[in-house]
Amino acid sequence: MGYSLGDLAANLVFQTLMTYLAYFYTDIYGLEPKHASVLILIVGLVAAFGFNPIIGALADRTNSRWGKFRPWILFTAIPLGIVALLAFSTPDFSYKGKVIYAVVTYTLLLLLYAANNLPYSALSGVITGDMKERNSLSSYRFVAVMFAQFFVQVFMLAIIISAGHGDKSLGIEKVMTWLAVIGTVLLLITFFTTRERIVPAPGQKSSLKEDLGDLFKNRPWIIMLVLTTLVFITLSMKGGSYVYYFKNYVDKDSLTAFITPFMRFFSGIGLNVFEEDPVSAGFGLFNAGGIIFMIVGIMLSRRFANRYGKRDVFGIALFISALFIFAFVFYPPTSVRLMFMSQILHGFFYGLTIPLLWAMIADVADYSEWKNNRRATAIIFSAMMVGLKVGLSVGGALVTWILGLYNYTANSSTQTPQAIQGTKMLVSVFPSIPFLAGAGLLFFYVINKKMEVQIERDLKQKRGHKE
Repeated sequence: MGYSLGDLAANLVFQTLMTYLAYFYTDIYGLEPKHASVLILIVGLVAAFGFNPIIGALADRTNSRWGKFRPWILFTAIPLGIVALLAFSTPDFSYKGKVIYAVVTYTLLLLLYAANNLPYSALSGVITGDMKERNSLSSYRFVAVMFAQFFVQVFMLAIIISAGHGDKSLGIEKVMTWLAVIGTVLLLITFFTTRERIVPAPGQKSSLKEDLGDLFKNRPWIIMLVLTTLVFITLSMKGGSYVYYFKNYVDKDSLTAFITPFMRFFSGIGLNVFEEDPVSAGFGLFNAGGIIFMIVGIMLSRRFANRYGKRDVFGIALFISALFIFAFVFYPPTSVRLMFMSQILHGFFYGLTIPLLWAMIADVADYSEWKNNRRATAIIFSAMMVGLKVGLSVGGALVTWILGLYNYTANSSTQTPQAIQGTKMLVSVFPSIPFLAGAGLLFFYVINKKMEVQIERDLKQKRGHKE
């Protein structure tokens, strides 16, 4: 439980970046789509290929009385909260000053996020060496992630509008202040309630060159790097596009008619946060349906993975979830019921994959130790963080770039038919492609159920002690 709270904290930041960064820069902060696109892409790629490998190498070489990875969580907790607030603030600068401020704060945010979340992720590989326990650990962790995602994607837009009394700049600053405080406290709880149990052999010493050499000879690691990038391109692209989709494409009368019974129910129990804006209400309920069924998928994931192996469950579920994303291309603006149903089914099948991605990275660290007799957990997990940052950056940049190609006009009450078609493509055809490519890539991933069992057995014999 303590470990899972760390990802709840991190995802208050990450889910906000994935869902609102493009919208914040274009419709709240006031950047032109082309400038927002370049900023998100360039800063994100620098963070991915610059920050993550360095932090991974440093974390693997950290030695303290608290372990290798827990100190990073402790010392980045407060700075991460402060910079997250600054990154979503709207100072009264000139346009050039705003661009510079956005570059500086977004760069610092990604640096601190890497310094916190990469060691946090690597911690899951040293809490336990039992692969079934890792599946369980990932399941708990990602239920916590879903709570953060549920808040950000369901309630946050409505709360921003309510907190700012219509002023979204003021509203997002108020909300981010509370998220910064809560996230900092949760990260500190994670530090105090976790323990590192898997440690490298006492005589193990390796240079950074040797660690990198092991990586690039590690085929499962390369596959997981590419797969993670593809997954987060899709998540960032569709996550960042839904707010535009509901604002500009979905028929508001059909949406209002569909959500009215739900609004009556929420009003009956005293939850009136959605009342000011039907678009934010529909957007929130749409995300809520997907997230609830993602949680169901997460809870079933361990059972399927233990029986059939992570690779096979991941590939099949990813393929099916991609089909439900693609289906949005066929829906006219009035087909609200079908939109919600596709989101729910996509959420369930994608939910099956969520814990497996991180558990498979821990398996890749074991695979490297099994093959090379050297363990470098954090730099293995840097694959996940590099892929995550590249996917987040490319997906977010594609949102603003494609909107620009389709001549989207920020803060306009009406859009051209071309711009409206662009918002439709951004939640259907474009984000389905990386998921489908990722499902195909898993055919080349060698760590199946049989190999998982063999690696776990052999490593236990090598370590020669109880964990």
